[in-house]
Amino acid sequence: MIFKNLQYLVALAQEQHFARAAAQCGVTQPTLSAGVKQLEEELGILVVQRGQRFQGFTPEGARVLEWARRILADCDSLNQEVSQMKASLTGRLRIGAIPVALPVVSLLTTPFAQQFPQVTITVHSMTSADIQRGLDDFSLDGGLTYLDNEPLQRVRTLELYRERYYLFTPEDGTPAGRDSISWLDAAATPLCLLTPDMQNRRIIDLHFHEAGADVHPHLETNSILTLCDHLRTGHWSTILPQTYLYLLGEISHIRATPLVKPSPTHTVGLVVPDREPLTPSGRELHRLAATLELAGTIEKQISLSHR
Repeated sequence: MIFKNLQYLVALAQEQHFARAAAQCGVTQPTLSAGVKQLEEELGILVVQRGQRFQGFTPEGARVLEWARRILADCDSLNQEVSQMKASLTGRLRIGAIPVALPVVSLLTTPFAQQFPQVTITVHSMTSADIQRGLDDFSLDGGLTYLDNEPLQRVRTLELYRERYYLFTPEDGTPAGRDSISWLDAAATPLCLLTPDMQNRRIIDLHFHEAGADVHPHLETNSILTLCDHLRTGHWSTILPQTYLYLLGEISHIRATPLVKPSPTHTVGLVVPDREPLTPSGRELHRLAATLELAGTIEKQISLSHR
């Protein structure tokens, strides 16, 4: 079995298009098509549904694709393992993180890069569902996501910190000197929130419901950057966890007020696939994360920035 043909198959699954898959692999479209056909002949089954355009995989092809991903991932892991035996870990570390955890990813990636300078780190902003898929199909080595709300399956978990919630609002949006605000009162502000496909939004909706509030955000987006852009106009309010206090510090003309009644917290942690062996980069990330005190670092920085 030619290794390249398995790479062509995985690229085709990612791109859902013959020409784009060929470009990803650095070959011509006829070369990729010939490689897939050679794989089919060798296995004695049809893998790809035939047509002028890519129409998906046959049921048998879907099973072959699962094995192709596993084989390629194991080969990458073997290369990483050998590189670490010889000198230093090389290759790639692939992390998926829910948007609200992105402000603190650097607390993991920076010490990792210092220990393993020859590893290229890739961080993707993803929903928790996408992180689950990435861990299952070997395209991610680890993820940062919620552990106690809609938890992922087939993973090993490591708690990093507890998330709590603030109303970010214009300076004149809440009474001066007020040290907290209820979810019920927050519902009356002109809110911009994440879209419902984001787990953070589903958590926020849950707590509004617990407070007896019927919330209708004026704007929804799947981008935290877009939330912050609207916040700075002075018209909008939003709800974000304390990780954004860690990232942004004091923001001119913006007040961050803790939300109460209820005062919930949710656990954010590192997840890696529950299988052996782990990819060497995933194994080292998990080992390193267990030695760090992220929660204390976050709270210390928030305290310093709000003196």
